[in-house]
Amino acid sequence: METLHVPATVPVMTLPNTVFFPQALLPLHIFEPRYQQMLRDVLASDRMFAVAHLDATRQEDPKLVEPLHLTASVGIIRACQKGENDTSNLLLQGICRVTVKKIIREDPYRVIAVKPLTTTAGTHHAELEVLRLEVMRLLNLRRRLGTPAPKGMTQFLESIDDIDTFADIAVFNLCEDSAVKQQLLETLETRRRLQLFAASLKSEIEAQRLRRKLQGHLSDDHIADN
Repeated sequence: METLHVPATVPVMTLPNTVFFPQALLPLHIFEPRYQQMLRDVLASDRMFAVAHLDATRQEDPKLVEPLHLTASVGIIRACQKGENDTSNLLLQGICRVTVKKIIREDPYRVIAVKPLTTTAGTHHAELEVLRLEVMRLLNLRRRLGTPAPKGMTQFLESIDDIDTFADIAVFNLCEDSAVKQQLLETLETRRRLQLFAASLKSEIEAQRLRRKLQGHLSDDHIADN
């Protein structure tokens, strides 16, 4: 895996319902003039910018414009295709988590000062492997109960050797709750991130089973089986 230096300041897109993770691939359609300018600038330099999740809990504060969560991810543009009217479609790959130290400027687009964050295992490899298998079991069970997953995602996750990367890719692609995803982005310990994701999946599965029970598709004996 290539080693990339994350600059001390980077442009940032603040987006609702989007939590970006290291190693994840995020397709973006660039159409706003401020982001068109940002894209021109980053393509002419290091091709890097951050994506931060809009903090909806602070959005109603009239003093704040597009408040962002302070843990985000920096990515690098892997592909970019020009469209009509100066629009672009690009593919951004996550590099690393960062903490947002401060907003440097807002015009012509937002630039932030960042500090890279380092994840830790939190335990030995054998326990992480057990947690990985449990997450895979729950994901497969959730899929069988009716939650769709991107084609080939199970096989792709099984092919990932690094468990920290596995956790991030699984959460990015298969966690449907943005608030939970943000919590997991902020969780730097791999063991805890897997535990929290597994707990979230169990809650989803319980809700799915209850719905199926109410619809007459599942017997009482299987409602509590997780």
